[in-house]
Amino acid sequence: MARWPSMAAGAALAAIVSCVGLLTSAVAQAPSGTVDISQTQIAFVVSGNVGSGTLHFGGRSYRFKIAGLGVGGFGISKLEAHGTVYGLSRVEQFAGAYGQLRTGIAVGDAGRGGMWLENTNGVKMNLRAKRQGLALSLGADGIVVQFK
Repeated sequence: MARWPSMAAGAALAAIVSCVGLLTSAVAQAPSGTVDISQTQIAFVVSGNVGSGTLHFGGRSYRFKIAGLGVGGFGISKLEAHGTVYGLSRVEQFAGAYGQLRTGIAVGDAGRGGMWLENTNGVKMNLRAKRQGLALSLGADGIVVQFK
């Protein structure tokens, strides 16, 4: 049981390392598509999240599920996010492991936040989130995206 905090810390560190240069490289790319995500996050230093979403790419929509572990934040929140996808040339590049940097706050139904994610294929997502619940979110996660 004592291994979970160190594993989550390792996942968070990997997320931060994988997101280095994310902002500048995404700005240099044209958008590839959009994404909508619905997710629940629980955090008490170590965080966990689970949810689903839809990728809109090449005139089609693709349903996926999302789950992950990380470090940072306190509370429980429900997140609805919409964002832009960069660096995607084939739909197969979207699924996989992502590193995520996140910030946000939720008090009741008045919450907002933002997230940057990047996977091992170089696909990046910039998400704007609306949160509900009671939570402070500032941290990093390792996330896995799989098509349904």
